[in-house]
Amino acid sequence: MNLRRWRRALICGALMLVAAPQVRAEGTFDVPAGARFNQDKLAKITEFFKNEVSTGKIAGANVLIQQHGKPVYHETFGVQDVVSKTPITDKTIFRLSSLTKAITSVVAMQLIQDGKIKLDDPVSKYIPSFANMKVGEEKKAEDGTKTLELVPLTRPITILDLMRHTSGITYGFYGDSLVRKAYKEANLYAGEFDLAEFAERIAKLPLHNQPGALWQYGHSTDILARIMEIVSGKSLFEVEREKLLDPLGMTDTGFFVTEPERLKRLAQPLPNDSDFRVGRLYRTEVRQKWESASGGMVSTMSDFSKFAQMLLNGGTFDGKTYLSPKTFELMASDHTGKDSGVARDHYYFPGDGFGMGLGLAVRTDPGNAKPPPPGSLGELKWDGAAGCYMVVDRKQDMFFVVLEQTPTERQRVQRTLKQLVYEALEN
Repeated sequence: MNLRRWRRALICGALMLVAAPQVRAEGTFDVPAGARFNQDKLAKITEFFKNEVSTGKIAGANVLIQQHGKPVYHETFGVQDVVSKTPITDKTIFRLSSLTKAITSVVAMQLIQDGKIKLDDPVSKYIPSFANMKVGEEKKAEDGTKTLELVPLTRPITILDLMRHTSGITYGFYGDSLVRKAYKEANLYAGEFDLAEFAERIAKLPLHNQPGALWQYGHSTDILARIMEIVSGKSLFEVEREKLLDPLGMTDTGFFVTEPERLKRLAQPLPNDSDFRVGRLYRTEVRQKWESASGGMVSTMSDFSKFAQMLLNGGTFDGKTYLSPKTFELMASDHTGKDSGVARDHYYFPGDGFGMGLGLAVRTDPGNAKPPPPGSLGELKWDGAAGCYMVVDRKQDMFFVVLEQTPTERQRVQRTLKQLVYEALEN
């Protein structure tokens, strides 16, 4: 395990499990299909989270493991916030941060399924200013100083690039490259703006790399969302409600929490853990024009469990098809493998052993860690800087979700939870 990679990943809102649990025995990776959960072993999850709350590491959490369409473990711990001391329930509202990308990407796949957009469409087909973008290449002088040289695109940015994070669009809150510094200094989040204006702000900045050359985490999903608005003629939230949220019954999932009744259900991190470390204030309680498709949604366990079950079912839920088998397979396949031409560096947040699907990481091999972290080949996962985390394991017909608000503790909690979940599986 590359410790430097793990430390760097801590500062990002993406969010992936890049560190392997150190206590698993060899051979426990990729548990044979048909495993069942040992309830005595699942009790270790309860012990772990009770200790997290009692020792003041987190305010609370909601944990659900569902197999064969039924909960096998579902417990809540702690409080929504330490001021009101209101217990967490399935109606408690959590900031999803980058788990928003998973929801956005599913709706984008629905639009692809409908023929509204295509993976090989150039972004400039919908947002003309993207045709004029340049790539920022760093040049080092003899005295060691670095300058940024703007060079033309070798090919257009495509919808595929946006969905697998190979567009060259980045974030400004991690890393020290000159392009990332340019993002940080651009004051991207200043004032009142919508997705249309935000896309134009991004178009004025250099790309971190040539399209398709490198997995690069950033605002790609926000540009995708603007295209979704253009082709649907609706706002992002309107198209998401129409195609996914309302049909699934995800009534508490959206971008803002401003109503008094809902504000009472909004979870908060511990006071010393309130910085979400994503380069901007997480203003859930203030209604804005910008609907952040890459990190701005909120949800509840009542809502999000339906979304996770739909993914586990391969795109269907309660007799309704959201993604056809062909569309789901396209989304859940690796699009950054060895024949893709996509390079990986120490900021490859899906982690060792994982490829990148269209909006979700997908497990392709055990990885190089000894022993490898638990899971199944084909596993889909994503998480967010606020602490929420989802794993979908179709081999075991199982998913698990943890909803919590803890930027600083999230990766340690997620690693431990995943370890305990798979240790409780027995054939």
